[in-house]
This record gives sequence, C-alpha cells and structure tokens, in this order.
Amino acid sequence: MKKLNYKVNKPIIIVGAGGHAKVLVDCLLHAGLKIEGIVDRDSEKSRHDILGIPVIGDDSTVLSYSQNDILLVNGLGSVQSTIARKSIYLYFKEQGYSFAKVIHPTAIIGYEVAIGEGVQIMAGAIVQPGCTIHDNSILNTGAMVDHDCVVGKHVHIAPGVRCSGGITVGDCTHIGTGATVRQGINIGENCLIAAGSVVVSDVANDCCVMGIPAKVRGKK
Repeated sequence: MKKLNYKVNKPIIIVGAGGHAKVLVDCLLHAGLKIEGIVDRDSEKSRHDILGIPVIGDDSTVLSYSQNDILLVNGLGSVQSTIARKSIYLYFKEQGYSFAKVIHPTAIIGYEVAIGEGVQIMAGAIVQPGCTIHDNSILNTGAMVDHDCVVGKHVHIAPGVRCSGGITVGDCTHIGTGATVRQGINIGENCLIAAGSVVVSDVANDCCVMGIPAKVRGKK
C-alpha cells in the first residue's frame, strides 16, 4: 500500500459549518493546507469559528473570490440523503469553481486508484487497488473499500462501512455507519443502506434497505 501524494496549491474555502465541516477542518490542518475560511447559509454562524478557522460569511461570500484564486471543499455531510451535498457541488461548479480532494494523512490508498474531483477520504479509511471513486463522494472515518470497487458521484460511505471487492455503488447513495456489503454486489442510484445492515444481494435504484440480511423496506 502507498499513501497518495496530491498537491493543493491554493487557499481553501469550506462550504458549510456543521459537524462534517469540523472534521474536514481537522483533516486539512493535519495535511498542512491553508484554509481561507468557512462559509455557511446560516449567517448566524458567522459569529463563530471552527477549530480556530473563522466563518467569513454566507455562501455568497465565495462569489467575491476569483475562481482562479481558491479551491472549495464541500462541508455538507449526509445522514440519509446526499441531495443537499450534490446541490452545493453543482451550484458552485456552474459558477466556475473547482473542488479540492481531501485525503487525511492516515488514509491508505492502493495502487491504480482513480479519485475524482472533490472526493473526501477521511482518517483511517482504506481504499484498495483498482478502485474508482467518482466526484464529490465521501469515504468517511475508518471506511474500507476493497479491490476493484466503483463508487459513483455524490455518494456517502459512512464511518466504519466495510465494502468487499468488486462492488458498484450508484450515484447519490448513502451507506450508513457500520454497514457491510458482500463482494460483487451492485447497489443502485439514490439508495439508502441503513446503519449496521449486511447487504448480500443487489439493490435496485431508489431503495431503502436495512437488516441482517438487508431487505427492502421502501422507496426513496
């Protein structure tokens, strides 16, 4: 295994000032990167800071910076749906801004791993060789993704998830904390895999599944 070397050569603005943003600030500080500040839709949060990094205004503050001078980090997490996170990403992409990859120094990345724009790989996460992680997805604290998996756009793989080899995860899916996915499984788009579930069969688009083994409990 190797640690991935990547360069972030511009100041960073984090969009969102909640719990996930706090973890991102910690990650960026450990990586020695410069954080210009944090923005949030809730203007009341501008009175505060996170781990010493100031909240400098609401989301519109970003527009006062040139697209060439900064990089953004998507500070929105998700509990069930990744739609709000996707919306923030697409809005600022339409305005011409780019999103930094965030990779904690303790994350382990295998060879021949492709990592898209704005992907966040948090402390203790492991990505084995041959995987592809598409734009704006999160591999959260301690998540493990084994060989040759494909993770779509705007996906959140929550803390402690275990994905075996050869899995496909569709866009906008949330896999809850501590879930386990058997090798070779295909999970569709816009799905919710409940925390602690064990997924042993394919999951169609727009499904909510839970349990051991996981069963469909409804549609999103």
